[in-house]
Amino acid sequence: MGKMKVLMYYKNSDVRVEEMPVPAIGSGELLIKVFASGICGSDVMEWYRIKKAPRVLGHEITGEIVEVGQDVKTYKKGDRVFVSHHVPCNVCNYCLQGYHTACDTLHNTNYDPGGFAEYIRIPEINVQSGVYILPDDMSYEDGTFIEPLACVVRGQRLAGVKPGQSVMVIGSGMSGLLHINLAKALGAGKIIACDITDYRLEAAKQFGADITIKAGDDLKERLMDLNDGQLADLVIVCAGALSASTDALKCVERGGKVLYFAVPEPEINVPVPMNDLWRNEITLLTSYGASPVDLETSIRLMSNKRLVLNDMITHRFKMDDGGEGFKIVAEAKDSIKVIVEPNK
Repeated sequence: MGKMKVLMYYKNSDVRVEEMPVPAIGSGELLIKVFASGICGSDVMEWYRIKKAPRVLGHEITGEIVEVGQDVKTYKKGDRVFVSHHVPCNVCNYCLQGYHTACDTLHNTNYDPGGFAEYIRIPEINVQSGVYILPDDMSYEDGTFIEPLACVVRGQRLAGVKPGQSVMVIGSGMSGLLHINLAKALGAGKIIACDITDYRLEAAKQFGADITIKAGDDLKERLMDLNDGQLADLVIVCAGALSASTDALKCVERGGKVLYFAVPEPEINVPVPMNDLWRNEITLLTSYGASPVDLETSIRLMSNKRLVLNDMITHRFKMDDGGEGFKIVAEAKDSIKVIVEPNK
């Protein structure tokens, strides 16, 4: 099929439009024409991404099947799909215990070359367990929420969100807003949003927060003032700053939980007041990625209109301007969801 355009990542401020051959597919594989690809906050974690640069990133994609390997019977040319980049083996000890995102196969699978490309090759293992037909009423751009929402679904499933409990979300970027939106849909009581920018706190109100608090030194005291003297039953950390991790430990109520959805860089250790946690029976837990059941749940929530997320899209870029999208996401100021449309 000749050449295609891709966005090649070198660093957050240097994402170039380059050309490479359209991937050739094998007998058990698919070729997808990418119509929408979301820029994830993890795509601009420079300390992480730069280790493998230059490379084509992108894992929140939707598109159309344009070529089908001869051994593929489940899908056909013209199908509108979302494709998961990481897929578990479903048979290892981790998968059998329900920890699919700890699976070695999941950590080592991906599509070729990455979602910020006009076309991607879907390897056979992803074809077998990572391709999902988009509902007829779901647009390509709406489908870019499937993967990030699924990660949020997993986090709240593990945290056991309960109707009526108070939920505090620290960091009101894309993932934080999805947590706010889902917690509201699940019947949480008061939802408190915290962030360093007024723009994102306004967005948090729009998408379901009852209380918004500007991040600062007296966060615990202001939380109690605004929440009837109570701390939060569940605190969800959606910001990578060390201060977010430590503030969460101060803001959780007795018997409550702290979910680390985002964490600091690997070399940074979070000081934990273990004695306080022990006396107050605080649970700390983490959540990484999404499993197949989380992806299925995400699609259902959106298809059934339990969550309507399109208004979160603030920026749309054609491939030639995609580097600007990376800069906007990295700045983390006046943006929420940023998508690239490779074939526009």
